[in-house]
Amino acid sequence: MNAEKVRLQQIKKGLLHWRKFGPYLTDRQWGTVREDYSPDGNAWEYLSHDMARSKAYRWGEEGIAGISDDRQLLCFALGLWNGNDPILKERYFGLTGPEGNHGEDVKEYYYYLDSTPTHSYMKMLYKYPQAAYPYGWLVEENRRRGKDQPEFELIDTGILDEDRYFDVFTEYAKASEEDILIRITVHNRGPEPALLHVLPQLWFRNTWSWGYDAYRPELSADASETIININHRDLGNFTLYADGHPDFLFCENETNAARLYGTGGPQAYYKDGINEYLVNGNRQAVNPLQQGTKATVHYNFRVAAGASITLRLRLGKGQIEQPFADFDSLLAKRKAEADTFYADLQASLAGEDARRVQRQALAGMLWSKQYYYFDVRQWLDGDPGQPPPPESRKAGRNNAWFHLNNSEVISMPDKWEYPWYAAWDLAFHCVPLALVDPEFAKYQLLLLTQEWYMHPNGQLPAYEWHFSDVNPPVHAWATWRVYRIDQKQHDGVGDRDFLESVFHKLLLNFNWWVNRKDKEGLNVFQGGFLGLDNIGVFDRSAPLPTGGHIEQADGTSWMAMYALNLMRMALELAKENHVYQGLATKFFEHFLYIAGAMANVGNQGINLWDGEDEFFYDVLRTPDNDRTQLKVRSMVGLIPLFAVEVLDDEVFKAMPHFTARLQWFLNNRPDLASLVSRWKESSTGERHLLSLLRGHRMKSLLKRMLDETEFLSDYGIRALSRVHKDQPYVFHANGNSFRVTYQPGESDSYMFGGNSNWRGPIWFPVNYLLVESLQRFHQYYGDDFKVECPTGSGQFLTLGEIAREMARRLSGIFLRDAAGKRPVFGEQETFQHDPHFRDYIPFYEYFHGDSGRGVGASHQTGWTGLIANLLQIAATP
Repeated sequence: MNAEKVRLQQIKKGLLHWRKFGPYLTDRQWGTVREDYSPDGNAWEYLSHDMARSKAYRWGEEGIAGISDDRQLLCFALGLWNGNDPILKERYFGLTGPEGNHGEDVKEYYYYLDSTPTHSYMKMLYKYPQAAYPYGWLVEENRRRGKDQPEFELIDTGILDEDRYFDVFTEYAKASEEDILIRITVHNRGPEPALLHVLPQLWFRNTWSWGYDAYRPELSADASETIININHRDLGNFTLYADGHPDFLFCENETNAARLYGTGGPQAYYKDGINEYLVNGNRQAVNPLQQGTKATVHYNFRVAAGASITLRLRLGKGQIEQPFADFDSLLAKRKAEADTFYADLQASLAGEDARRVQRQALAGMLWSKQYYYFDVRQWLDGDPGQPPPPESRKAGRNNAWFHLNNSEVISMPDKWEYPWYAAWDLAFHCVPLALVDPEFAKYQLLLLTQEWYMHPNGQLPAYEWHFSDVNPPVHAWATWRVYRIDQKQHDGVGDRDFLESVFHKLLLNFNWWVNRKDKEGLNVFQGGFLGLDNIGVFDRSAPLPTGGHIEQADGTSWMAMYALNLMRMALELAKENHVYQGLATKFFEHFLYIAGAMANVGNQGINLWDGEDEFFYDVLRTPDNDRTQLKVRSMVGLIPLFAVEVLDDEVFKAMPHFTARLQWFLNNRPDLASLVSRWKESSTGERHLLSLLRGHRMKSLLKRMLDETEFLSDYGIRALSRVHKDQPYVFHANGNSFRVTYQPGESDSYMFGGNSNWRGPIWFPVNYLLVESLQRFHQYYGDDFKVECPTGSGQFLTLGEIAREMARRLSGIFLRDAAGKRPVFGEQETFQHDPHFRDYIPFYEYFHGDSGRGVGASHQTGWTGLIANLLQIAATP
């Protein structure tokens, strides 16, 4: 067992808390719902990037390459100043949702390069320009551009021309749980010497200004002025050691009300004091007594052209006699242990490039953990030590979620553009996380089912902008996948306690879906937008212009998948407790009822399945009971493929009650049984198939899905058929026309803010589910069942081979092609060929449907981290 796995075992056994410190600072706290106390819910304007340096945050902290303890009491991050910027670089800059021509958009280049699951070794890179950062230009030019134009990026300003920037690498290595080595290496990539102030920052999250506990911890310089003493009642006493001879600057993590609001008392040492001192020359802005709640270690260098400098710091509990005597050897040891950990994990991957991509993807998943603190009741009521929030808050955003109290380290979709958890994103995150840290993955899935997260009515919280919105019900799927990954890693022994705990809570969530989202009680579901944003003709979460509601092919299919997932979990639990056979029967029956509804909407009106097009469509049901198929050929019609399960004969032999009930359906409900693809038969004598699709329907969907003129791209399955490029779908209602057109890249719609697009791009979560479904269909049908792939090519492949082909195409987004280019970078030549860019991989939110170029949130490892699993599937013989 390698050293990192030993550490994971020590955590599991409760021996050592190796995860005590980690990358738990967010990349952006400003502009979030948590920090918004405005009367109108305008979070972006209430607390802006410009205000952030001067305002103490209520709910969390942010920083560049930052770490904190798991309660975020003590924080450490990187500050920089090139002598030209109008402010210190203490936080990443980006456009707010209203400023960006395609929504919110970070305008920095930074890369998560490495991390072990215990964060015993971590590495990241930030690229800092040497000229004044063009804040105003980026805002104004993007504001000027429309949705039909590309985003204006930092590299487009020319500020990085001639390599006039610093590469700033930050590495962390743990000597022990609470002893952290910090190495900062700065490279001047430019042709001339350049000035740089390096400002490692240490501070306490402000817990004393809100009226609950006035205790104030303290940072102070040692009498020798070579170390910073850290004293905290709850955390204990730590010391920060700084190599060399830097200066120490101290202020308070307090709001500068005079600057922000024109109010306040006499001069004090505010949060922006170090910025005031260095940039504006205000000598009264820092504490001459060298104490406070925020401190900076100030290094000042002129870095020669092409040269580098290295700084060393050490943050540890108590006192260390010679903090830098073993520093280099310890850091090298942790780096070597990380290499060994990943070498074991990547044994099946061929090629250095594939291993590089997977390791950086997993590093991004691990760096994207965030301490997420949000007590909604306190947020609604306000704090006793602060002015009361506006009365409108009580009837505004998230007022029904007063029970929700989050104070945990949680996996984020993207710590700048989406620095808040989202229910279905988190479920997908757990699948790649389980490859490296199944215990953490299991904890994340358990978390959202706890009573202080889950609504009393059974709903899972969607995301902080609107906790009551509805994400696809994938929690059961992720739970089963993580259970199986963990089981495989533990020689076939599954974590029954985990599976059982989540299962019981998901019973409540399943019933919420049935009771709240099946409007007519016909097993046809209306989940709303279901995370697919603008995929439909209308905003599916808003009142329809026609009135009525939409009977959703995807919502109904998600519920069929959910029923099968819960059935599979119940059967696993029934191996040790026969009582669960009854619950497995319940979900088996519910799946069959949904399968019947998918065929004929309760035997009334128009089907979700269109026999002429041989495709599934949403159905619009108006108040006068007219039903109209909305013939948008989209991912909505492919989602029925997700609802598939294969059961071995041994299951039926071992589960007599379950088998008896199944037989009852065979005998008494042949109308339902006939709708499910050959489940009465067995192709091998050993397996049975449960699916929404008979063989003909499955082949019909695959024919379209694998058609390169429709869904199949060189880089995966598009969210919308390319047929709508020349044949837009248009729906007329009340004198208005609603149009859906193939858009392979950025959205031209303001629906959901316009910062994501499901009308043509490639999205990893649904592609991953398609790959898994094909694998399960192949498990049943075997090698004799072949389908033409691509459609019209004359090449016939097994469903397993098609799954691997899809995984290969998706992997091809990131891997170098024959010309040495990575499609993810698009036509940006610097990223494609510059040795200081080309091997740093961004894991975007989604990808251009024709070129594979990355689109949307540029650091969203989140569900795109599924590439780690897909690379392994693609490498399977």
